[in-house]
Amino acid sequence: MKVTREEAARNRERIIDAAARLFRERGFDGIGVADLMKEVGLTHGGFYGHFASKDDLEVQACTRALARSLALWKKRSEAAPDAPLAAITGAYLTARHRDDPGAGCLLAALGPDVSRRGPGVRHAVTEYLESAFDLLAKLVPGRSKSARRRKAISAYATLVGALVLARAVDDDALSREILDTAQELLR
Repeated sequence: MKVTREEAARNRERIIDAAARLFRERGFDGIGVADLMKEVGLTHGGFYGHFASKDDLEVQACTRALARSLALWKKRSEAAPDAPLAAITGAYLTARHRDDPGAGCLLAALGPDVSRRGPGVRHAVTEYLESAFDLLAKLVPGRSKSARRRKAISAYATLVGALVLARAVDDDALSREILDTAQELLR
């Protein structure tokens, strides 16, 4: 049975969304093409009709996850014009985010792995970080553009680092302390 263009486009979107979630949950090497395609109810052979390689999918999935994160940060900051950074940090540094890496920050889930991926994934992350730093630089105080950029980079590193550490420990009280401390620091 022939698949329509619309169905093919929907299937491609489902594959990208599933990959973005599963890569964050299991790591880039924690899910193979066959298991990914099974997850979305498609055949392994159909993968190559959508993507040139798993590397190609990694780029697409990372780009999608990062774009959604940035859009969510923009939405949160716009919804709280009096405290936009607090709105972002208050949603980011939570037990819910900590406990659901598949729906959360790509860099907190895959940051070290990104450095070992191909140029496409690293380029997607680079472009995202430039945009995230630009957004945060508008939300932090500072006398100059360069001072605000340094504060934005520091804030982003604090967010990601705190979430990574909170996920790494096996003590819930310590994990919450890490999240709370980072949130206080960013206020």
